Amino acid sequence: MSLGFDAIVIGSGFGGSVAACRLAEAGERVLVLERGRRWATEDLPRGPGDDWVFDVEDPERRHGWLDLRLFPRVGVAQGAGVGGGSLVYANVFVEAERFVFDHGWPEQIDFDALTPHYATTGRMLEVQTLPDGQLTARQRLMHQAALATGDAERFRRLPLALRFDEAWHYGLDDPHDPHHSRAVTNAFGRAQGTCVHCGDCDLGCPVGARNTLDLNYLARAEDRGAEIRPLCLVRAIEPEGEGYRVRYRRLDGGGEASETARRVVVAAGSLGSTELLLRCRDQYRTLPALSPRLGHGWCANGDFLTPAFYADREVSPTRGPTITCAIDYLDGSDGGQRYFVEDGGFPDVIGNALRAVLERQTAGERLFDGWRLLLDGLLQGRDPQAHLMPWFGQGVDASDGVMRLDRAWFDRDLELALDYDVGRSRPTVQALIDRHKRLSEATGGVALEPPSWTLFDYLLTPHPLGGCNMGSGREDGVVDHKGEVFGYPGLYVLDGAIVPRALGLNPSRTIAAMAERAMAEILA
Repeated sequence: MSLGFDAIVIGSGFGGSVAACRLAEAGERVLVLERGRRWATEDLPRGPGDDWVFDVEDPERRHGWLDLRLFPRVGVAQGAGVGGGSLVYANVFVEAERFVFDHGWPEQIDFDALTPHYATTGRMLEVQTLPDGQLTARQRLMHQAALATGDAERFRRLPLALRFDEAWHYGLDDPHDPHHSRAVTNAFGRAQGTCVHCGDCDLGCPVGARNTLDLNYLARAEDRGAEIRPLCLVRAIEPEGEGYRVRYRRLDGGGEASETARRVVVAAGSLGSTELLLRCRDQYRTLPALSPRLGHGWCANGDFLTPAFYADREVSPTRGPTITCAIDYLDGSDGGQRYFVEDGGFPDVIGNALRAVLERQTAGERLFDGWRLLLDGLLQGRDPQAHLMPWFGQGVDASDGVMRLDRAWFDRDLELALDYDVGRSRPTVQALIDRHKRLSEATGGVALEPPSWTLFDYLLTPHPLGGCNMGSGREDGVVDHKGEVFGYPGLYVLDGAIVPRALGLNPSRTIAAMAERAMAEILA
């Protein structure tokens, strides 16, 4: 039987983009199926009527920027679009620490095995640290906090997948105006700009300073002949001939379709990849021999944000790259708990929405002049969030969550369920929160433990890991050291779903490095 493609890649995030790139470079006919759309700068969500939400219940009508899943004990935030998680992450591209690989991984995976691939991913995303002349108020606060608590040696600037112009600085007239961004062409022939510290990283950069995957790995994949089909939601995978058939739904109204390939790489993220394989095993029965460990070993990677208020100090969390630095406590010196403190930031959503309202008024649709003057005044006035510091961070929490398919009593359809008990992870999360409090107090701030935690033990993570964990066999894992699914040759999982334990810091670079290593093994 003739197969339509050599390889089909499902998803275009940090695992899928690497796979698509390397397979295309090897001369294979590659198809990338991505559930989200291809986002252009002018389409990025800003105003109240924009496409913010990717709704898994109704993806044909609502296929926006962010997929937010709220489970009973934890929420998960994910990007949706060509470029996957790189569209919404905070640009942090940091290596995992050596101790993480001490246990829980196949014997072939350790820090040294990933070292050359970490280097490759850093070159591909052209990582930099924040220039000396562009330090944010939050980074200065972090450094002061480390000094005040005797932990100066733990402070470090983080590698960022961002483009900076050394000539830019906060003393410029209206420094965050896009006209200060310098136009450049990157190594992959794609147009970008340089950072003006507008703070909109997580909503998409309006000047193109972020080195998102559509501008490097996926760009090279397309230049080498790979085809990317956005708005294609994969429903099932089934063996066919010497390969697999991938069935998917066209979210643009094109109905059901399918393609075949000798090799399939599942890279739809921790939730997406696990749900797809659970449906193939338990609902459609197309992959019945998948490991009984499928869905097990999920974790939230210890993510937590603690707000602190500074009455006499401006922190301005809506300005500057979202995260720029860390204070590293991953050595376990705090009672055995391992965590990583970062300077959180967030976009000025209200200000962006007001600007969008003003910009979209045509001459004949002008707002009543009084309202327009009021909105203009609000945009030019003092930042009401200027005195807020969002202390952020991750920790090495327990990897004991379980994903499964379940049917609500009033619904005939199976849906993804996540059983997650924070009990074993509570000491790590609480240690991170307590550190936030101490760092805040040492710098004149007052930290407030969120009631979502104190009352309900509820967590929200943008870094879900696990569900299709690596292992030495199907008894303790779903895939082997190169991501190949036990029992199904030619079927791979390459994304955060295969990470078998919490990393305690931002996982994007490790996911990409694991995919680079897997591709080197597969194509050898």
